[in-house]
Amino acid sequence: MSDTTTKPWINPYLAILVGVFAVSFSSILVRVCTAPPLVIAAYRLIFTFCFLAPFTLWGGAPALRGMTSRQVWLSAASGVFLALHFVTWFISLKYTSIASSVVLVTTQPLFVVLGSWIFFKERVPRKALYGCFLAFVGSVVIGATDFQVGERAFVGDLLALFAAVMVSGYLLIGRRLRHGLPLTGYTFVTYGASAITLSAAAATGGVPFYPYPGQDWLIFVALALVCTILGHTVFNWVLRYVQASVVSVSILGEPLGAILWAAVFLGENPTVRQTIGGTIIFAGLFLFTRVTAKTDKPLATEKI
Repeated sequence: MSDTTTKPWINPYLAILVGVFAVSFSSILVRVCTAPPLVIAAYRLIFTFCFLAPFTLWGGAPALRGMTSRQVWLSAASGVFLALHFVTWFISLKYTSIASSVVLVTTQPLFVVLGSWIFFKERVPRKALYGCFLAFVGSVVIGATDFQVGERAFVGDLLALFAAVMVSGYLLIGRRLRHGLPLTGYTFVTYGASAITLSAAAATGGVPFYPYPGQDWLIFVALALVCTILGHTVFNWVLRYVQASVVSVSILGEPLGAILWAAVFLGENPTVRQTIGGTIIFAGLFLFTRVTAKTDKPLATEKI
């Protein structure tokens, strides 16, 4: 890739706003889609891979050829974690409210820190633990509320938390690989492995890939182009120029947008307890990211 000191062609902070706006549509698109969650997740990654593959092969072929076998296998493992994240999160959206699901899945920074401590022996600042505790309390408030609503909603909450754990595995592997691996090579293998994993799971489970109404196919494409490429891939690009903590805090805007769209388009308003629990989670995550920002380094100083 070009020199990491090269000025970006677009303001990174503007790109972050675009990314947050894009990913905020994920939950509502999944909710209105009639296809099974596994199929939605599979087509999201299939279309994402197909859209990006020509650009990767055209301009990023050297990056692919330069990948070691270890980098390929780790990137593929990252894709498996991403696949598990999408399918469990999409299922949760069929079980519980959008408000509960998107807020709980946003707790992934806490699991990233836990994983960093377990696998990489990274120190966790004491004040950051206070933020973790606040987020845990908020999750309990939401879970208790949904358990009163019914067992189905509570199961959806647990699936959302499991989805947060899975995306944390994806982020932990990605963060390690991105120190010496270009974005194009990493996303090509990761998205490809994720698409293969989901497609194989659907085929093995006998979940049909067709027929589905035209609206569903538009949703598949929108999830790929808008939510993944303009969302997640943009966040990965932004990490080259700003601190990861900035991106982490900004992503907290995703559930706020999702809750707004759910209220506007589906008439699904969060309950008082969900609002209280979500506020506690946001407070904890904000405290956590503010503290960890002191030890965070922008990837612009690294060879990616």
